[in-house]
Amino acid sequence: MNWKQSLKSFNHYLLLERSLSQNSIDAYVRDVTKLEQFASFALNNKEPAQININDFQQFLAHLYDLGLSANSQARIISGNKGYFDFLVIENVIKINPIDLIESPKIGRKLPDFLSLKEVELIIESINLSLPMGHRNKAIIETLYGCGLRVSELVNLQLSNLYFDDGFISVIGKGDKERLIPCGAMMMKAVKLYLNNSRIHSKIQSGEEDMVFLNHRGKRLSRVAIFNIVKDQTIIAGVHKKVSPHTFRHSFATHLVERGADLRAVQDMLGHESITTTEIYTHLDRVYIAKELDKYHPRSDRNRGV
Repeated sequence: MNWKQSLKSFNHYLLLERSLSQNSIDAYVRDVTKLEQFASFALNNKEPAQININDFQQFLAHLYDLGLSANSQARIISGNKGYFDFLVIENVIKINPIDLIESPKIGRKLPDFLSLKEVELIIESINLSLPMGHRNKAIIETLYGCGLRVSELVNLQLSNLYFDDGFISVIGKGDKERLIPCGAMMMKAVKLYLNNSRIHSKIQSGEEDMVFLNHRGKRLSRVAIFNIVKDQTIIAGVHKKVSPHTFRHSFATHLVERGADLRAVQDMLGHESITTTEIYTHLDRVYIAKELDKYHPRSDRNRGV
């Protein structure tokens, strides 16, 4: 089985047997394709079944020379381990040649988040008299009020809104559905958008159930959401690099800061593992330490040390 055939079969395996999302599948295939390209120019066009641990170590050295971060290297190792595991399942090879390869040590990066004041500044800076003002406010209220990923936001449907019961339904990573409770301010903003702006839109065929539309009556793209957030942050005078995901981090951080149960936050975020959610407890401790250093009378800062 050559690279082209095996990658096609691997794609089908990830889709049908692992039930991964297309984004995850594309990431796996990209990681294996990097090894394929390396094999073509540095390993005399070796086929997948011929790759051994020494070949892969050369590949890792190549990635290091390219300046790839530890995170990127770890992801590529993981993707290729999954690929070779698949080749074992398909009886193309007997053992995974890179099972003993260890990923580089990675320190968990604490995500950037906004203070409550900064969130309020951004929301309050939206000009509701503009044609898309109510829509943009509803977008940011939904990102912050429900902790959605940008992909979940752009695909949110009217039939997913259960405001009478106080929640929405979204399809997250791995096509898994989850229910997220909604706050009063988020629901109010979305209702105002639906009743004051969207109701007057000329909606294109097939887009009738989409919540957030552009001026042409089609669902918004991810890039459009990024631009809305970026522009509104500048208008608000918030001097941080803010993306749609920043509101998701802020949503989780503010819940944890105020004592929310970590399992509940995990469910709302759609994290498969609680360890992913636990990063917000570390972030909370960093925030608390900074506050102590800033305000405690015997901290180094306040003693002029």
